[in-house]
Amino acid sequence: MKKIFSIFLLVVIILSSSIGLVGCANGESKKVIRVNQVTNSIFYAPLYVAINNGYFEDEGYTVDLVTAEGSNTTNVALMTGSADIGLMGAEQNIYSYVNGDTNYPVVFGQLTKRDGSFLISRQNEPGFDWSNLAGKHIIAGRKGGSPAMSLQMALENNGYDIETDLTFDTSIAFANISGAFLSGVGDYMTLFEPAASEFVKTGAGYIVGAVGAESGEIPFTCFSANKDYIQKNPEVIIAFLKAIQRGLEFIKTANINSVVESLAPSFSGSSKESLKVGMQNYIAADAWNETPVMSEINFDRLVQMLKGAKELSSTATPSYSKIINTNFATLVMNEYFSK
Repeated sequence: MKKIFSIFLLVVIILSSSIGLVGCANGESKKVIRVNQVTNSIFYAPLYVAINNGYFEDEGYTVDLVTAEGSNTTNVALMTGSADIGLMGAEQNIYSYVNGDTNYPVVFGQLTKRDGSFLISRQNEPGFDWSNLAGKHIIAGRKGGSPAMSLQMALENNGYDIETDLTFDTSIAFANISGAFLSGVGDYMTLFEPAASEFVKTGAGYIVGAVGAESGEIPFTCFSANKDYIQKNPEVIIAFLKAIQRGLEFIKTANINSVVESLAPSFSGSSKESLKVGMQNYIAADAWNETPVMSEINFDRLVQMLKGAKELSSTATPSYSKIINTNFATLVMNEYFSK
């Protein structure tokens, strides 16, 4: 069956490539892919590089990118049809599947492989140790979101019970974390780059740790589309993944200054210095998955994280084969490495 599906996808690639060439020759406008992202962060650098370096245009598409400030909001955009593709935490796919949604979002490509947030303290703490968090107030992000659950995992890996050993605050929305911290709430918070480095520049806080280094590998952020959209638009999914993989390869092979130049148009409010620091932080953290293929082992780790955070019933059995579609990613990677 997989062989038949692969042959079908190859035919789609050939046909879509031919159509794309005809469209370009006739001066027709490129097709638009509506993408909704959870937040605007260097953590998703391969996407911005692919957009700004023209990799989507090479495939015959342009990207209309909207920022939601929360995976739950991105999921709503997919479910209501206001977005074609969502970049969000894969926990949303699991929630939709378990809740019985019929046209639930399916992951077709994994982008990041660990939490990309950084722990920020009000105090400069040289030689920081996670034992410093005992009894402290930590702004963890929205309850049920990947950042909060990953931070919980990081704390538990360091021996904490979040119910008794510290204040684990999930009452503040993702977009309002830094504002709450500035107003005096909490001893620690987590932010993604470039927001983390920009915040440090204000003198109001210090980066003391990387959450992903403590929580370990999990499929943190993925590209998803509704089942029906994937079935009706396989050529879009293939083209999208090809552009993203080119963006990742550029990041891996180009010098840091070239990468920053490619990122800059997507971060008009950030200095190139902050972009460079953020990129260096994510490169050091080994943030991105080598391929867009999500393994079943990592899916199971994500499920266990949700169960550990009590966001998923201990008896729930979300199906890897129904929530994750690796056919397109596998095909793209086979083509990529055959060159």
